[in-house]
Amino acid sequence: MIETFADNIIEYNKNLAYIGELPAGFRVVNPFCDNPEAVKVMEQFYRKYYTDSRQRKFIIGINPGRHGAGITGIPFTDTKHLENVCGIRMQSAQTHEISSVFVYDMIAQYGGAELFYQDFFINSPFPLAIVREKEVGKWVNANYYDDTSLLRMTEEFMITSLKKQITIGIDCSEVFVLGKMNATYISEMNKKANLFGRITVLEHPRYIQQYKSKDKQFYIDKYILTLNNSIV
Repeated sequence: MIETFADNIIEYNKNLAYIGELPAGFRVVNPFCDNPEAVKVMEQFYRKYYTDSRQRKFIIGINPGRHGAGITGIPFTDTKHLENVCGIRMQSAQTHEISSVFVYDMIAQYGGAELFYQDFFINSPFPLAIVREKEVGKWVNANYYDDTSLLRMTEEFMITSLKKQITIGIDCSEVFVLGKMNATYISEMNKKANLFGRITVLEHPRYIQQYKSKDKQFYIDKYILTLNNSIV
């Protein structure tokens, strides 16, 4: 029996764990360990869109947010878009994430979720949510590069993670990295591990939603033009 892209990513996610060190005040959120329903909806999602052996182009985020993939286990997908766009309802949580809004607005204009996910796979070098304690008992999203010690402690895990994701069924000739700062560190990892060919940088959805919302259509058009140019 031929393994599909869905088989590979589901197996990868089920075995996903970070057991390395973290600086004080940081912790990792693993939805696949914390909530059995996350495993269920993740499987439904990948069985719906990835049950084939097609290679996909790789869109690389930073690390999941606590209201997006930190809950659903699906990159840039909050529970709202998981249900309304993908038709998969999550009973145990209801979340809204601004990055998910941009991504799914872009996907709609690309041609819809089925067409988009046929061509692309989205994930991150650190595929679990990272949070930091802003004040006692209050946790906020963190990026893997926000703290030099955090970056140093997680870099080997991230390179290994990217290597594993490549084997799932990725076309490595060109990858699309979201966020300029993220691209700087992905490029450094690429120099060390020779993972990808060309690295194309796109503005991060959160940056667009938060700081460039008036120009949102410009960025959607930029995404679609850039991504379409990669599809032969």
